[in-house]
Amino acid sequence: MQLHSMWEHYPELKTDLADVLQTIEENIQIRDKRVEENIKMLIHAGGKLLRPAFALLSANLGPDYDRDRAISVAAALEVLHMATLIHDDVVDESSIRRGKPTINSKYGNHYAVYTGDYLFTICFKILSKHSDSISNIEFSSKNIEKILMGELDQMRTRYDLNVSVKSYLARISGKTAQLFALSCYSGAVSSKTPRALAIKAWNIGHYLGMAFQIIDDVLDYTSTDDGLGKPVLNDVLQGVYSLPLIYAMRGHKRDFEPLLSKKEEMTDADLRELTTLINRYQGTAQAFELAGKYTKKAQKEIAKLPKGAYRDQLSALTNEILTRQI
Repeated sequence: MQLHSMWEHYPELKTDLADVLQTIEENIQIRDKRVEENIKMLIHAGGKLLRPAFALLSANLGPDYDRDRAISVAAALEVLHMATLIHDDVVDESSIRRGKPTINSKYGNHYAVYTGDYLFTICFKILSKHSDSISNIEFSSKNIEKILMGELDQMRTRYDLNVSVKSYLARISGKTAQLFALSCYSGAVSSKTPRALAIKAWNIGHYLGMAFQIIDDVLDYTSTDDGLGKPVLNDVLQGVYSLPLIYAMRGHKRDFEPLLSKKEEMTDADLRELTTLINRYQGTAQAFELAGKYTKKAQKEIAKLPKGAYRDQLSALTNEILTRQI
């Protein structure tokens, strides 16, 4: 079972993550074998599995660590993430995900939407196998709502030239950071971690998620298609204006209006010019700086956790988020 090369430095975690993927695959059973095959392809398409990894590490916080339970919680969270990705691809009309054709590009939006819905049910199916994880199911259902609200907010602000840094941060707090926070919190709760410490895990996940999404948005302007495994600058074509662009437009909106007014009709030359403007006005640099601040906040909270190998790994993975190139 092929995992991302980053896990070579974390052999025990690599073994656990392999079991996470196996748990997911064992629970995917669909009559339409084409869809089942595509879901399994997505499972093994080389995703970094950061959310389940943070859940697994956070499970070490409590006095009642159970490996099978931790694996199940981590698997459920990854399935939840996969479901949101499939729905994202429908909304964004994306054709590539993790370097592979998306389900909507192969079979259409109807198949993709129902496939995403199916994965939502699998998330709760996996959790329900552990009766003492019922509280996680309730907590997850509340937070799925917040994740979806972040997605709706993103749709509401499409092509909005007046989008602010504050509204952007609120958007990614729901869309991305919520799931990272939920991963850390759920992992902690799975081992009966005291509430105060579980809340600390939640905060770590929130800061991690904020840094992760900001870096992801920076990479959208600095990477190639092959590097990210998805179309670069697709967000701006869809009217989703992220932090590098928002920062660059502050005080210079008139320079961007002729390009952004073309919306999805922007050419490759327009996109290159847009990237040049963003770099000229330090948009990516400012965004990267803010990601660094969130990373430092996460590290500060991690340092307060009880000592252990898991804490060292949390710290190392947090640094990798800031320095990643893909």
